[in-house]
Amino acid sequence: MSELTINTTQNVNINFTAASVGERIGAYFIDLLIKGAYLIVVGFVFFYLFNLDKIMDSMDDWSRIAIMMLLFLPFAFYSIVLESIFEGQTLGKRLLKIKVVKIDGYQASFGEYLMRWLFRIIDINTSSGIIGLVTMIVSEKSQRLGDMVAGTAVITLKNDITINSTIIEDIGNEYVPTYPLVIKLSDNDARIIKETFQASLAKDDYEMINKLKDKIESVTGIKNQSGNNRDFIRTILKDYNFYTQNM
Repeated sequence: MSELTINTTQNVNINFTAASVGERIGAYFIDLLIKGAYLIVVGFVFFYLFNLDKIMDSMDDWSRIAIMMLLFLPFAFYSIVLESIFEGQTLGKRLLKIKVVKIDGYQASFGEYLMRWLFRIIDINTSSGIIGLVTMIVSEKSQRLGDMVAGTAVITLKNDITINSTIIEDIGNEYVPTYPLVIKLSDNDARIIKETFQASLAKDDYEMINKLKDKIESVTGIKNQSGNNRDFIRTILKDYNFYTQNM
């Protein structure tokens, strides 16, 4: 699985794991089974129980075509409708815990979902999936053509969650906070700060730590009183936990 780096609106990079080709194929076939089940149910209900075929015999060609198109619409628009409703997931994607996201950090819009859906004609329908499969394998971000054009990628949500993956900090009952203005941050801000800080420490990336300190100061209005950027960020995270747990 390849790593996918997304630059957030806070100008901070977050790494995600791109969904594997196997996961995407699995989600596709689950969705295909669901759509196939829909056609079977529709065929049984309308043509066997309600004798729709006999009713259609008395209609003109345009009326028959209109009815067939109407019945086929849920099958045809399944992917784009569900991805729009479930923010990047079909039922198959939800079951396999993968999701469509924009590679610039924003939530994908209907326009991006529409572009991906239209390019299914090239990626999947006209080539039996060969073009989509090849482009996912050779693409750095595991993208098919539709993803490349729409500026999206599919990520896995199966990340192992530990206390280090959350905004929770270990603070004792006697902890005394330093910066009350940390309440200007949101939970998402705190999570991004913690993830970026931990990644920077692991890589000894002091330049990123300095940038992170500057960003915190500009957003909250807090000024570093410790003189040490690493201690400052640790205090920010602990203070945020203190105030949010006691509000």
